[in-house]
Amino acid sequence: MTGDGGLDEREQRLWRAFGDMRQRLDAAIERRLNSADLSGADFQLLLPLMEAPGRGLRARELRLKVDWDRSRLSHQIRRMEQRGLLAREDCPGDARGTVIRLTADGLAAVRAAAPGYVDTVRRLFVDLLTPDEVEMMLAVSHRVLARLAEEELGPGRSVYVGTVDHSPPPAAEASPSA
Repeated sequence: MTGDGGLDEREQRLWRAFGDMRQRLDAAIERRLNSADLSGADFQLLLPLMEAPGRGLRARELRLKVDWDRSRLSHQIRRMEQRGLLAREDCPGDARGTVIRLTADGLAAVRAAAPGYVDTVRRLFVDLLTPDEVEMMLAVSHRVLARLAEEELGPGRSVYVGTVDHSPPPAAEASPSA
C-alpha cells in the first residue's frame, strides 16, 4: 500500500487486470450464449432452475441465488416468459408466493447452450491455469466472497459457504508396494 492508504502501482495493475479480464470473459461468454439465442441474464436464471428440484424455485429464492434486485428479476422473468423459457406458478401453501419454473423450451435452451458455455469458460480460463493456480484462485475467491458476505451482514453474522468444497484434495496415488 502507498502511505496515503491508496493502491500502489502493482496493486493498481492487479486490480485493473482483474477487472479487464472479468469484463472480457463476460463479453466472450455473452457472445457464445447469444449464438445460442440466449443472453447472459437468461443463462444466469436458467442454470439454478435447471438444478432445482422440480426445475422450479420460489421467486425469492431465485433472486437470492442470482443476487439481483426484485425489479431486475421481475423484468427478466417477464421477458423469458414471453419467449416460453419460464413459467410463473402460484406457490403451494403461500398465496403471496410465486414459483418460477423452467419450461420444456427453457430446458432445451439451457441444454443447447451449456456445451458452448463450458467450452468458452474452459478454453479462456480454466485450461490456462495449473492445478496449483486453480487451488489458489479457489482460496482467493472464497476469501473475497466471505469478506463480501461479512460486509453485507456484519461481522460474525455470516460465514460464506456457498461454493466452498470442504472435501480434502485428492491424494496422490500410492505406488504399489513390493
